[in-house]
Amino acid sequence: MTRRRILYTALFSILLPFVSASAKRNYDTHNYYVVEHDTQHASLAEVSRALGVEVVDRAGELANHWLVRAPKYLSVRDEHETEVDRVLETYTQLQARSQEYALVGRAYHEARTGEAIKYLSRQTLRRRVKRAPPPIRRQAEEDARAVALRLGISDPLFPDQWHLVNDAAPEHSMNVIPVWELGYTGKGVISSFIDDGLDYTSEDLEENFDADDSYDYNDHESLPTPKNSDDTHGTRCAGQVAAGKNNACGIGIAYNSKVAGVRILSGAISDVDEAAALNYGYQNVSIYSCSWGPPDNGAVMDGPDYLIDKAVLNGINNGRGGKGSIFVFASGNGAGSGDQCNFDGYTNSIYSVTVSAVDHDGQRPWYSEGCTANMIATYSSGGGKSITTTDKGRNKCATTHGGTSAAAPNAVGVFALAVEARPDLTWRDIQHLCVETARQINPDDEDWDTTSAGRKYSSKFGYGVLDGLRFVQAALNWKLVKPQARLQTRTVQIENGMMNPMGNYSGGEVIGVGGVSSVLPVKWDQLQDANFEKLEHITVRVWIDHTRRGDVEVELTSPGGTKSVLAEKRRSDAANTGFPGWKFMTIKHWGEDIVGDWTLRVSDQADPEHRGKLLGWDMVFWGSVIDPSKAVLFDISHEDPVLPPHDIPQPTPTPSATKSYIKPTVYLSSEEPLPTVATTTSAPQTTTDPKVDAIEGSASIEALPTPSKEPSQISVIVDGLAHQLWTYIILVVVAGLVAVFFFWRYRVRAARSAYSALPGDGTGVPINGHRRSNEWEDDADERTGLNSDSYREGGFHSGFLDDEDDHDYPPSAGHASPAFRDRDDRPRSPGP
Repeated sequence: MTRRRILYTALFSILLPFVSASAKRNYDTHNYYVVEHDTQHASLAEVSRALGVEVVDRAGELANHWLVRAPKYLSVRDEHETEVDRVLETYTQLQARSQEYALVGRAYHEARTGEAIKYLSRQTLRRRVKRAPPPIRRQAEEDARAVALRLGISDPLFPDQWHLVNDAAPEHSMNVIPVWELGYTGKGVISSFIDDGLDYTSEDLEENFDADDSYDYNDHESLPTPKNSDDTHGTRCAGQVAAGKNNACGIGIAYNSKVAGVRILSGAISDVDEAAALNYGYQNVSIYSCSWGPPDNGAVMDGPDYLIDKAVLNGINNGRGGKGSIFVFASGNGAGSGDQCNFDGYTNSIYSVTVSAVDHDGQRPWYSEGCTANMIATYSSGGGKSITTTDKGRNKCATTHGGTSAAAPNAVGVFALAVEARPDLTWRDIQHLCVETARQINPDDEDWDTTSAGRKYSSKFGYGVLDGLRFVQAALNWKLVKPQARLQTRTVQIENGMMNPMGNYSGGEVIGVGGVSSVLPVKWDQLQDANFEKLEHITVRVWIDHTRRGDVEVELTSPGGTKSVLAEKRRSDAANTGFPGWKFMTIKHWGEDIVGDWTLRVSDQADPEHRGKLLGWDMVFWGSVIDPSKAVLFDISHEDPVLPPHDIPQPTPTPSATKSYIKPTVYLSSEEPLPTVATTTSAPQTTTDPKVDAIEGSASIEALPTPSKEPSQISVIVDGLAHQLWTYIILVVVAGLVAVFFFWRYRVRAARSAYSALPGDGTGVPINGHRRSNEWEDDADERTGLNSDSYREGGFHSGFLDDEDDHDYPPSAGHASPAFRDRDDRPRSPGP
């Protein structure tokens, strides 16, 4: 590191504490960006100067990620003002020069600066949506006077809190009263409500409010004051957990715990601020309550961007001193619109405890979304009754709270009690306890299925309803789980199915009347290579081209016969963008043996106006390690969801009786032979495509071993260009040597005719008195490399570098990567 860079680093270290985290954002006058900085190549000051930006703040708790800004620039063309993004243009040029100089082996300042920028994305404002159903009129319930007298509860609305004591149906409650009697009330545990604010002046919450871990990311102020008329959602959710034992409204499940508020739902918010919110206070906060997400309209497929994914993983890996932040998400209120929580990238994350709802009679409410990512259910509104809790205002109470927004905080309250009882519980211990202790509800419901692991599972209720007493008692004697393991399969590329960085599809197997099936086997030695012992989650990534996404249904069947319905038809989803590497998730196979054949089946509604193809898929198995000493924390990197995901030669299919595709393996080196992957169609297909007819029921493809880490698209392109250039250089060198040889032979012959041997000494004396040389100097050998202009003429340009950029960039800036989501900038709905 040079002296100048050391000076810059020291200067930034001194100035960083003075950078105000509460600095206002002005998106009207400035564009904001997030830069991931590699300190090995250039200082942050050099990077910001090269980009023409000023550093605003660190990007939340993400190391070496910085929020920067630059004034908007308008260019007048044909009497019209058009915004020109100079930062993105400069970034593209820096990346191009960096790769260009790398190819010729030269080191320039621009190259170092370009290499120091690992990732850059322009920030746009979006809104998340509170998950609250329409208000439901509350009917009178019987009171719980006996419990109140025994425990000394004087809160006037405690008798109305049927989710704590249900006089009409005693079996349907959170069952936390016995936990209080054991002495656990949440003391010492902090939960953070990422929402629309929290009224810390409320008599119910003022004594339990944690100001140090609270913040307002909508207005960038220190306190999460709910300012808008409808900013009641966060206060109501927080009251369910930490409303004090007093004379205000009701009482919280963990009434001696602390609550923080992080305000993000009162306006549009950028990814960098949302990422920071999910890590705010992550060493002090144990549980993050998130009753919000993309719109629950049955038409959107949306999820977190790269920065938000990194923030969640940062909380998982580093939060609570390494035990991991506990993220709780409401499953969604879109069931009435045919929505499913597997189309929401927040609820179908392996790091989320996804919570659905049941009503006071144990029935599924009309709004509660189902999917194979649902882990548990808790009590909320429905059947004419709602949740009574704290409201915004000094001494105001809410009696119409509900939806999955209210279901999630009820789970948060139980988790707070358990963390008090067992502070060493990790985020995965919490999930294991959910699976092990959840109580089956509505056993006659046809959605319940017995898995090959012997567990009951329902996409409506998960593994059952959360029972406070069972959960805490189990936590007290729980043996902590081993670290996490990961087994990645190879990507199955069907009929040369491909998707390029622009999101364009090609190839693939036509989805006929009976659908398309693809089989991916897993062998025992793969588990050993991956240090994999027990299964927990499965993520399934699919590439499907279809003219109407809502017609598609996707199923995964395990070797033991357990079927996970990953996607059902959605009547409101008319998108023609298909599934560009979308990740589904299932926990239905928890504890199953994964050795054997896994079958993916894709079908549609056989509508002749809307057709599609299955292009490819892969899986990741997540679970516990065999040997904890060999465990490695998972990390993510920015990468476009192209197909194939890395540059592996694909042999041409040849006709045979069955179809075989790429074999699976793991991201660990293995000397063992890999299994084949079979793909079959479940029914004959009718098509006029001669190519499809030719390969119907056919094809065999062998696979290459998977490297330990997939290369990025940039590295693939650059490696390809480098390979072509070196091939060209070698040909030039060989041709030069051949020319030199023939020229030398010509000179030899000419020299021999010009020399005469002198008597006696045998030496050759050249004509004109010059001595003959026996060697030929070939200066051309040092000039066989191409110069930078030659590379440009050969087709290398900045567009090849777009793969590393955020897919939100406009095509005009050279960033047309496909999005995992439908961009919907309409207001997002919170949970109840």
